[in-house]
Amino acid sequence: MLSEFTLVKPVALPTQSVVATVYKSVNLADAFTVQLPSGTTSDPDVLWRFIMSHQPSWIGWLTNIRDAIVACFGLKTVKQLSGEASDDRIAFFKVYNRSESEIVLGEDDKHLDFRLSVLRTPDLSSTRGGQLTVSTVVHCHNLLGRIYILVIAPFHRQVVKASLRRAAHIGWPKARAI
Repeated sequence: MLSEFTLVKPVALPTQSVVATVYKSVNLADAFTVQLPSGTTSDPDVLWRFIMSHQPSWIGWLTNIRDAIVACFGLKTVKQLSGEASDDRIAFFKVYNRSESEIVLGEDDKHLDFRLSVLRTPDLSSTRGGQLTVSTVVHCHNLLGRIYILVIAPFHRQVVKASLRRAAHIGWPKARAI
């Protein structure tokens, strides 16, 4: 059932996000937002880990198909990146920047570079816990990157929206009591 807390909306790239100005030129830029209920944690790191750990199963299938195809072109696979586990990674994403309200993740490869922002902005309403906006910007290096983005963009958008909807449906992690 849809409610204001499960409705995922496309929005403009937030100007306060680090990713808004990370590249001089972009081949893809999108952002999706969801309203958080009151009492939800404000930590973007915790929110992103929650989203990644509760993704719909079909996303894993798509990822496996993607990996099988891109491996033929010598591009980094999710499996390879996940094997590089460290404190500066969340799942297969490298962490580039952390602040109180935003975490910036991404990866650089020979065909393109991308950054993903998980930005939590406050809300003045006491019944709402702010908004969570997931933004992606991509800078392509060559024709392979531009073709890749052309093919992958529709899937990417569905993955982001479905991941946010699922996390909202399950119930966001609560803020820790001090």
